[in-house]
Amino acid sequence: MAINITLPAEYGYVLLAATSTYFVNFYHIVLTSKARKTSGIKYPAAYATNEVADKDPKAFAFNCTQRAHANFTENLTPFIVSLLVAGLRFPVVAAGLGAAWSATRMLYAYGYAGQGPKGREAGAIGSRLADIALAGMAVFTSYKFVQAL
Repeated sequence: MAINITLPAEYGYVLLAATSTYFVNFYHIVLTSKARKTSGIKYPAAYATNEVADKDPKAFAFNCTQRAHANFTENLTPFIVSLLVAGLRFPVVAAGLGAAWSATRMLYAYGYAGQGPKGREAGAIGSRLADIALAGMAVFTSYKFVQAL
């Protein structure tokens, strides 16, 4: 049995929201590159050691910036999947949540890079709420596809 999928006219907004993550990633790259240069942590070291970071605020800031970027990449795949699936049934809401996710991930990066772990909280809460909503919508959309079999 085959199921035909017709993309909603508004699905382009979902694709725009997905594409916005490129710019979030680029922002992370800029922050991390600046922090690496300022701290003097050379490649291929992914992080400053705890011993160095405990004594050097620039090394600590680099670690925070690098961790923010790693957290972004850890969360990107499940976000994109939820966004693209949820957008099949709820394109405008999914796109809005996708845009909110990207904006709050920028806030997360800015806060973590500038203020350390405490600075990430506002961005973490916002992106987590968008994640949860998108995941729920994706589950519902998937269920409706299975129900149609």
